[in-house]
Amino acid sequence: MCGILATFGKADAAYVSQQSALMAHRGPDERGMVETSLGILCHERLSIVDTATGRQPINGTRNCYVVHNGEIFNHVQLHAETLKGKYKCHTTSDSEVIIHMYEEFGIDFCNMLDGFYAFAIIDEDKKKFMVARDPIGIKPLYYGTDKNGTMWFASEMKSLCDACVDINVFPPGYYYTPETGFVKFYIPKWETTTADDYDASDLRDYLERSVDKRLMCDVPFGVLLSGGLDSSLIAAITARKLKEQGKQLHSFSIGLTADAPDLIAARQVAEFIGTIHHEVHFTVEEGIAAAEKLVYNLESYDITTLRASTPMFLLGKYIRDKGFKMVLSGEGADEVFGGYLYFYNAPTLEEFQEETKRRVRLLHTADVLRADKSMMASSIEVREPMLDKYLLDKAIGLHPSLKMPIKPGVIEKGRIEKYVLRAAFDDAENPYLPHHILWRQKEQFSDGVGYNWIDGFKAYCEAQVSDEQFSKAAAMYPHHTPETKEAFFIREKFASYFTHPQAETTVSKWIPKWQKSSDPSGRANELHEAATQVLS
Repeated sequence: MCGILATFGKADAAYVSQQSALMAHRGPDERGMVETSLGILCHERLSIVDTATGRQPINGTRNCYVVHNGEIFNHVQLHAETLKGKYKCHTTSDSEVIIHMYEEFGIDFCNMLDGFYAFAIIDEDKKKFMVARDPIGIKPLYYGTDKNGTMWFASEMKSLCDACVDINVFPPGYYYTPETGFVKFYIPKWETTTADDYDASDLRDYLERSVDKRLMCDVPFGVLLSGGLDSSLIAAITARKLKEQGKQLHSFSIGLTADAPDLIAARQVAEFIGTIHHEVHFTVEEGIAAAEKLVYNLESYDITTLRASTPMFLLGKYIRDKGFKMVLSGEGADEVFGGYLYFYNAPTLEEFQEETKRRVRLLHTADVLRADKSMMASSIEVREPMLDKYLLDKAIGLHPSLKMPIKPGVIEKGRIEKYVLRAAFDDAENPYLPHHILWRQKEQFSDGVGYNWIDGFKAYCEAQVSDEQFSKAAAMYPHHTPETKEAFFIREKFASYFTHPQAETTVSKWIPKWQKSSDPSGRANELHEAATQVLS
């Protein structure tokens, strides 16, 4: 939706505005800033809801202001039922409810918000300051301190690099105030209780409700459709809901050629569910050129993130050129339901369950970071229904015996990954998807666009890095030392863009557990294309 920057303490307003402008791609529609005695709030706006009056910062009923990146899906209910109409609204923006919730409840209201967000509040009257990030970290947020002790908070790290002496990732599910420090407000049931729910009969209802609330939008939108299970389910549900309104959904896919695995599957899904389908092709050379620049937008040197982000970035440019500003996507299901192929190797049900929870906690370092930054580079907001907090409680609370995949041969046919999710939508009378798509094996996005993409990119990187250069990797990069020439090449690009000594510490590496190959690609897993049988 936007980019935000907030300072707490003394700072030069012109310089703060300049640093905020480094995120102009996140919000090309409007710019806003307010300077107070406590600090400064800046906003780069991508208008999705209330395009006419939703300019930020938004002030409350007194001298307090908010800047917000994200969407609050229950803002109407909060105004009417929680706040009981007490506060007169200046806009119809979902963001305005945040400042009124703060005025009513102080800092103790984040758990009442249903959506995704990063926001900052300055309360000049009460001399208070507050920053918060959504439970999963769908919206990025960083913080640091400058040489004068002023705290800075920004949607992207690049806005802090020149300003701050230290840089850190703002933890998801926390709020910060100078008085309390960082406080964890998101303590879901799945963190504190045992997964003992054996009833998955309502799983479909949970996902349909999650999709429905994410259709809150005042601009043209579509769905990313890779042809895999997760994006296909989101597309199918969305298409049904729009059809009820007499509308037709737009779907978008990308691959190297028309016979790429994802494009073949996506084409079949689009025809089955009746979308207006857009198919984009790119060359390995175009991907390489984009990847070298994309490191700057991603603010990451992780191999898996860059491999998957590159086609997503190229697709985002096409989507924006067609006039769309928001898309729904399927990120999160592999973490929530144990969908990656390495989950077949989980030693026990308990370890499987703990790994799914660990991967959900790390989503802000990987898939949701990729989705946000690769698409926001073209000013497109991504919404992920699989990461609805109510759906998470339901899905992670299911007993792991309903979710853990089983290798063929352990039982007669094995059990495919995400079996419980597939089964929830296996409706013979009113099918959501073609049967072979519903039961298609997991294909990581960077693989599914065409296997030559990863192979070509690896070969290019290896040709750019000499043996002599690579021999110096440990000395040059003792933190997360690159283990391959591909990793070294990406790291060199990152270092050229981000010279701050702490920039490298904000990056996490995506490493599959229980997998023999050191390559993180799903195609490198020994079970790729060997676990496609379905347990009857």
